[in-house]
Amino acid sequence: MTLVKYNLEREGWKVRSAGDGAAGLEAARRDLPDLVVLDLMLPGMDGLEVCRRLRAEPRTARIPVIMLTAKGTESDRVVGLEMGADDYLSKPFSPRELVARVKAVLRRASAPSEEGGGAAISHAGIQVDPGRHEVLVKGKPVTLTATEFRLLHTLLRRPGQVFSRDRLIDNAIGEDAHVVDRTIDVHVTALRKKLGKAGALIETVRGVGYRAKDSE
Repeated sequence: MTLVKYNLEREGWKVRSAGDGAAGLEAARRDLPDLVVLDLMLPGMDGLEVCRRLRAEPRTARIPVIMLTAKGTESDRVVGLEMGADDYLSKPFSPRELVARVKAVLRRASAPSEEGGGAAISHAGIQVDPGRHEVLVKGKPVTLTATEFRLLHTLLRRPGQVFSRDRLIDNAIGEDAHVVDRTIDVHVTALRKKLGKAGALIETVRGVGYRAKDSE
């Protein structure tokens, strides 16, 4: 992680590093960074468990996470996405690629989706407020990652409209993200789970993509 820290600091970012998973988790809880670069192969608590715990806690759930790993198969990347990673970088990688990914994830985390706009919306018991980055399901708050939030906002802006996976990737994740075939499916599954019964509002359109039901 020394080279990662060095190259990110060269770009002007303030970087704090940790030598093991437990220390990294504690640092993220304490400092609430803008982004976490997380190595999968950490001593003690591995990167997947750190990511899972970050996503399970409301204070850290929205922090973007980039996973670094020596494993490069699609199944490994999907596991990382299922745990809540926003992007995935396989070793070996160049400093330029690392910096580009960090910039892209930070940009996606702070920018509204193309389809989203800035207005709060309400549909079928779900309220989405981009200004507050807040989602309420029947009045109760639901904590989503930045990607899940943008995905939900994109779908609810146009109930009944079918969005292809490619279009959802562009709007909710970004053209510059590292994408595998199941990326959107993994995010939709996680989103439905967090929405509880309201997750049934998001329908799969076989062979095409997804849509939000017109009504309950």
